[in-house]
Amino acid sequence: MNPNLQQLQPYPFTRLAALTSGLTPADKPHIGLSIGEPKHEPPQSVRHALADNLDKLATYPATKGIDLLRQTIAGWLSRRYQLKGVDADSQVLPVNGTREALFAFAQTVIAPGTRVLMPNPFYQIYQGAALLAGGVPHFVNCTPQTGFKPDFASVPDYVWRQCGLLYLCTPGNPTGALLESGDLRRLIRLADDHDFVIAADECYSELYFDEENPPAGLLQVCAEMGRDDFRRCVVFHSLSKRSNLPGLRSGFVAGDTRLLERFLLYRTYHGCAMSLPVQYASVAAWGDEQHVRHNRALYREKFATVLRILDGHLDATHPQAGFYLWPRVGAGETFARELFVQQNVTVLPGCYLAREAGGINPGDAHVRIALVATLEECEEAAHRITEFCS
Repeated sequence: MNPNLQQLQPYPFTRLAALTSGLTPADKPHIGLSIGEPKHEPPQSVRHALADNLDKLATYPATKGIDLLRQTIAGWLSRRYQLKGVDADSQVLPVNGTREALFAFAQTVIAPGTRVLMPNPFYQIYQGAALLAGGVPHFVNCTPQTGFKPDFASVPDYVWRQCGLLYLCTPGNPTGALLESGDLRRLIRLADDHDFVIAADECYSELYFDEENPPAGLLQVCAEMGRDDFRRCVVFHSLSKRSNLPGLRSGFVAGDTRLLERFLLYRTYHGCAMSLPVQYASVAAWGDEQHVRHNRALYREKFATVLRILDGHLDATHPQAGFYLWPRVGAGETFARELFVQQNVTVLPGCYLAREAGGINPGDAHVRIALVATLEECEEAAHRITEFCS
């Protein structure tokens, strides 16, 4: 067996199941707010495109994807981030959701023994990808003192020199914090100085609250710096959150042509081509913004409702983006367990999403609350949490 498997920790939801195993919850309908699985209605156009192309299941898909999908994605990127142009042939690669792509990318770009930097707390795939590629994870804490952005100023120079890959997550999971253009500019310069790759997980990029001020993206900042080749930079986007399509397993990677050329080679051997019906359904999703604006409106309403109810009862603030609350609760595991027992509401202890670094686990005092259920369920959950806190 691969000895690196021994370094993997149980996944957060496995740990959550163990935490609540054998407990008898309150006799109330269960409300699950632990998993970031969108429950809003998927767009009808995607369903129709999927059904209309089922006959194409009889054809082997190419790993690179069809030209129409890559062109559609390139057009979306150019519009969304004010890019002069994205080469659909060499700078875009469809993937089966960002989860598998974020994992596989590390296997492509890092050599054994290379340091892999990541935010802490973080999406657990980053650490698993680093370990199974033979890399050395280095955690960069996100705390209230830094506005929940990674404290890159705390990273020693020798660590930057040993870095081969930097994972970013903006908007952040679980904190909702945004890296601003200035932050991204500084990181790009560091990548140039120390010759490492930046992989920006931007799968929450379309869940923001001010329609006039969407979050900045890594490729956008590259272009502002005159780097239209996106050297050393790649971004990962998904339809799961943007379009409420977690089961479609559809996303893309875009950026540095040189990196994507090697990643395509890896994926050709990996055997992870996207099926043609899913590709045509993805064309429909990336080509439509109306359902995305509606999606944001639904989240705005849920955050406003839930935070109004929780006000004065739970130390929760409105995130900059995303669909998570990251309240400070004292002891995250205890809070999650007792909330489940007393109110039959499931949330995720923050310590499951983080690791000890610099003498602390920055998730210890928090829980992650995913406002993915219906408005009515989120409202009911907020009332139950208020009762529990009281």
